[in-house]
Amino acid sequence: MTKEMATREAYGNALVQLGEKNEDIVVLDADLSKSTKTAGFGEKFPNRFFNIGIAEADLVGTAAGLAAAGKIPFASTFAIFATGRAYDQVRNSVCYPRLNVKLAATHAGITVGEDGATHQALEDIALMRAIPNMTVVVPADGIEAQQVIEAAVEYDGPMYIRLGRSKVPMVNDESYKFELGKGVVLKEGSDVTIVAAGVMVNEAIKAAEALKADGIDAEVINIHTVKPLDKELLISSVAKTKAVVTAEEHNIMGGLGSAVCEVLSQNQPVPVEMVGVNDTFGESGTPQALLEKYGLTAEAIAEKVHKAVKRK
Repeated sequence: MTKEMATREAYGNALVQLGEKNEDIVVLDADLSKSTKTAGFGEKFPNRFFNIGIAEADLVGTAAGLAAAGKIPFASTFAIFATGRAYDQVRNSVCYPRLNVKLAATHAGITVGEDGATHQALEDIALMRAIPNMTVVVPADGIEAQQVIEAAVEYDGPMYIRLGRSKVPMVNDESYKFELGKGVVLKEGSDVTIVAAGVMVNEAIKAAEALKADGIDAEVINIHTVKPLDKELLISSVAKTKAVVTAEEHNIMGGLGSAVCEVLSQNQPVPVEMVGVNDTFGESGTPQALLEKYGLTAEAIAEKVHKAVKRK
């Protein structure tokens, strides 16, 4: 496995591998198969691949029909289209009847980069986690993304899988075992809990390392499943550290930070600081430049940690 890989790349690889083992897997795309990386599945299994065209509502509606017929459909397109253009179909045709559709949304977040604000889904987690019956997963690297797709095939129900465009560093090794709904403690600590998902997991690890010089011992949790959130792990960690910083490549409204606050306000109230896009649209730029402009960095996490610790 390479040291860097886009999670969409791992998704495409996983589909081809799993397609060999399970003939019920079908893949649908909205004319973006080269970008979503479903083209490999289409070449290998042309009878189980459907290019619906630029018609995202039809993409999701057709996936719902295939699920009702016993198939395991992976409906693939960019996150901004999957959650925006097809919201009604996701809500009423997939989640309401709790059909076994996997919505694989690539090009999520600010790291879409040069495509600009119209293609940067920063509210998709909020939209998806608000729908009953929907499970929401945000893998941190290629190894985790591969295992998320394997778990999605085994899971019976709607699932939103948030995938990125850009290559990201591996934070897991080959021994890693993904478990749906169970967060992972990547580093134990006693002074603050950093809860991160997706590309921000690597930044959280770097922040924890930098904070050692300031005498702060940070615990880092990869909370890959945003819904259902691992309440038990979160409450257990916070009972020890008494402060939390959340980190996500998403609007701070309605995403991971909000989900964490919902749990803690009812079970273990502590100071919480959020790292995320602060209720604004993005703009065109390189992924790294945008991460820095909007404060999605290890340095920003460390700064929030200092604030959270002072509020204890």
